[in-house]
Amino acid sequence: MLSWVVTFLIIALIAGVLGFGGIAGVSVEIAKAIFFIAVILFLISAVISLVRGRSNV
Repeated sequence: MLSWVVTFLIIALIAGVLGFGGIAGVSVEIAKAIFFIAVILFLISAVISLVRGRSNV
């Protein structure tokens, strides 16, 4: 998921350099949305693993 963030940020940088401001803005917004979704999923995963505890297997 974080690789998608990097991909959209690279697209935004290239589009910004080439003068495509609209595409660059949309790419940055998509990258931010995916980043926050990844952070939320990570936090949910961390909380669930703490609640479940370690198994003795």
